[in-house]
Amino acid sequence: MIQLRTMLKVADNTGAKLIQCIKVLGGSRKRYAQVGDIIVGSVKIAEPRKAVHKKDVVRAVVVRQRKEFKRKDGTGLRFGENAVVIVDGKEPKGGRIFGPIPRELKEKGFDRIISLAEEVV
Repeated sequence: MIQLRTMLKVADNTGAKLIQCIKVLGGSRKRYAQVGDIIVGSVKIAEPRKAVHKKDVVRAVVVRQRKEFKRKDGTGLRFGENAVVIVDGKEPKGGRIFGPIPRELKEKGFDRIISLAEEVV
């Protein structure tokens, strides 16, 4: 359950480390984002001399969330942190993806993120 002002870790190598959600995309009254939803965020902490800088406004897809979500087969999946991958359309900006990524992202059309991921759960 990602909403306005939620702080999220960045799970790629674009240079951003922490993002604050400033908008959940997908409708005028959409309040929460789940795994696979796109958000707009402001970079709060970033590494120097990288692709993304502090105060940049970026789009990102949610790849991990603390709130448990149900799969089609009825099982639940929960992660230890909220994390995003910075995207440009449907393609990730970074060249590497860190940490586990749920396979639900493939159903939402983020095939490139799945192929770059270390681990798919």
